[in-house]
Amino acid sequence: MNLAGYIDHTILKPEAKKEDVLRLCEEAKQYHFASVCVNAYYTKLVADALSGTDVKTCVVVGFPLGATFSEIKARETEIAIQNGAQEVDMVINIGALKDGDYDIVEQDIKAVVDAANDKAIVKVIIETCLLTDEEKVKACELSVKAGADFVKTSTGFSTGGATAADVALMRKTVGDKALVKASGGVRDFKGAKEMVEAGADRIGASSSIKIVMHQDEEAAPGSMY
Repeated sequence: MNLAGYIDHTILKPEAKKEDVLRLCEEAKQYHFASVCVNAYYTKLVADALSGTDVKTCVVVGFPLGATFSEIKARETEIAIQNGAQEVDMVINIGALKDGDYDIVEQDIKAVVDAANDKAIVKVIIETCLLTDEEKVKACELSVKAGADFVKTSTGFSTGGATAADVALMRKTVGDKALVKASGGVRDFKGAKEMVEAGADRIGASSSIKIVMHQDEEAAPGSMY
């Protein structure tokens, strides 16, 4: 198993500069990460830097709170795709979910799915640290119903990140109807391995090189990792 191929190499801190983003692109090309995940402002920069490679351009939408208008999330998605985004990670309306306004949550996700129009993969960030298990299950069910490709644990900007238990619950909920991304606090090989074993198809990380550099030395002889 190539663990690097699971990783969205991520830089979302607000103070990130162009040189920081371009460095990530070069690292992603070197290690063959799945994508480089950035804030929307850097979409074209990343798409141009990764052009002709197997590394995708991933952009966050409605980030990090998810509490904006659905129309804005949809338009963000359209503009990102126009600028080269191939994957879009959107944040759900967390407050609406906790209020039980499930139609609003579903339509919010669907607005982004429709805007992507099969031109980009849509990942739905449900921010697990703010939800009960019942709410996590409901968020995953609504994401599948709205046509999303992935459900994703976290923004990394709230009170907690991914846990193996949450990944396993999300995997069980979506079954084969969607993929699962673990993101937030995955900083080493051991943590990344736990997420994959729990059912993650993708991992969002800023410590991506540390994860893959420790892969060989930490994997036991004969290990698939």
